[in-house]
Amino acid sequence: QIPKDPAQRRVRELAALSKRLQQVHPNVLAKVLKQGTVYRNEEIVVINKPYGIPVHGGPGVKNCIADVLPILAKMLENMKAEPLHLCHRLDKETTGVMVLARSKEVAERIRLLFKTRQVEKIYWAISLGDPDPAEGIVEIPIVEKEVQSHQSHYKMTLAPNYRLSPEDGKVVKIRKNRNAESAVTRYRLLASSSACSLLELQPITGVKHQIRVHLAYGLGCPILGDHKYSHWSKLAPQKLPEITLKRLKLEQSKARHLPLHLHAHRLSLPLGERIDLVCKPPLFFQKTLKQLELDVTKD
Repeated sequence: QIPKDPAQRRVRELAALSKRLQQVHPNVLAKVLKQGTVYRNEEIVVINKPYGIPVHGGPGVKNCIADVLPILAKMLENMKAEPLHLCHRLDKETTGVMVLARSKEVAERIRLLFKTRQVEKIYWAISLGDPDPAEGIVEIPIVEKEVQSHQSHYKMTLAPNYRLSPEDGKVVKIRKNRNAESAVTRYRLLASSSACSLLELQPITGVKHQIRVHLAYGLGCPILGDHKYSHWSKLAPQKLPEITLKRLKLEQSKARHLPLHLHAHRLSLPLGERIDLVCKPPLFFQKTLKQLELDVTKD
């Protein structure tokens, strides 16, 4: 049945669209990516990655970006074009700037730039609650742990180097977790309203799910639609404040359909000269900003 409520209909449509995009003919997906091309020169092609499409294949994944790169190259150039190469990855649910290289050599060069942290990345996220302070740096190592619950699963989590001593409340350094990777995220509040915030994020390191974990567990402001990192011990839909539900015209029971609101907004690549690449957030993200009255006058 089709939900009467426009917001729920939209959320349902989005889930259906991302499912459809994964099941369409690879040519159709390549065409969608071609339409989302924001920049190209003789070395790179930059696309605005759509929601819900994995970058790499895996069990149960019919379509992924990696698979359609040869088709995309031919669509952009001509039938003799070399396949494009991946230079970095974005989570399946993340949208935004994605750089593809036209040759193996360029891909290697760009991967090295990412690895040596010479690429400046700016993300936008809508989060629940306001971070305190309004801007700052989260610098807490991250480690992958198994969560023991009625359905065991793996999650990235914080592995801080310090804790408060129970005796006197002093800060004590604790032994480092050998498997933890150091993770640093700068954040800045751009707007807040309806119990939510629009945040600008700059991950200095590139640990898996870093922004999601730092926001949820470091700042206590999980990303809107991040059902994985909104609770620690269980896999359950995110609990939304009344005012947020009201503005989104959503019932809590339907919150599980909300998409992750995390968007790779800007990327600055030092390839000879600095290339500044910007992608507009997807329509669902823009619409949520409007509904929550999160005003971005800047940028």
